[in-house]
Amino acid sequence: MIVLELNDVLHGHKSIREYEDKDVSQELLEQILDAGIRASSSGNMQSYSVIVTKDKELKKKLYTAHMDQSMVIDAPILLTFCADFNRMRKWLTLNDAPVHFDNFMSFMIGAIDATLVAQNCALAAENAGLGLCYMGSTLANCNQIGEILNLPPNVVPIVGYSLGYPKENPPLRDRLPRHGLVHYEQYHDYSNEEILEIYKERDEKGWKRYMDIPKLKEMTEQLGLKNLAQIYTIAKYTQESHHQFSKTVLDYLEKQNYMNNE
Repeated sequence: MIVLELNDVLHGHKSIREYEDKDVSQELLEQILDAGIRASSSGNMQSYSVIVTKDKELKKKLYTAHMDQSMVIDAPILLTFCADFNRMRKWLTLNDAPVHFDNFMSFMIGAIDATLVAQNCALAAENAGLGLCYMGSTLANCNQIGEILNLPPNVVPIVGYSLGYPKENPPLRDRLPRHGLVHYEQYHDYSNEEILEIYKERDEKGWKRYMDIPKLKEMTEQLGLKNLAQIYTIAKYTQESHHQFSKTVLDYLEKQNYMNNE
């Protein structure tokens, strides 16, 4: 197992979409999962579950739900982190305790727990020389993924990523500057001038990235987009798609028994 300096792990994260044809040992996988289990948890309820998917046929089914992203097939492992109050509700029943945790607040607690575990596992994996790529499709298509993974009520997919040995070494992506993200004591709202300064480097590097990749440049030109902000809201994350995904999540929360809020 490779052991890196913590700072190197924290500051060296890259999204890896191409993987070597090499299995991750069960021993290493369990070390990564054990690191996840040590994450902070609300009330130490550990209201999450982790689904490890290696089966090729199952990954083929997940490929469509994950919006045809190639790493779903190519990576040796997919990890799906779920909000899960199914387990705890069964434990409550067996101990003659009131059974609830079927509301939106409970879902949020489980979602936060699952996300903390996911990031602990990610850091442990990268520390061991593995690469990963988070997939927003996990939540966006939670209903499809939930059906494929046979999730019972009170279990909802939140975050997931491909995992394996990197076959690529992409450059680090830019991040907004610290002073644009961190507020001391109270929230400081931004002036127009501050917004332009905070996003200046992102605007320049992001636009250059789209112009340097032929298929992205072609798409940008076909849509007549003039800046990165337009790319984000007209090409990548449209209002229509977010409304659709929002409805998918809300409907699935209802189906999975998380909307009893009266």
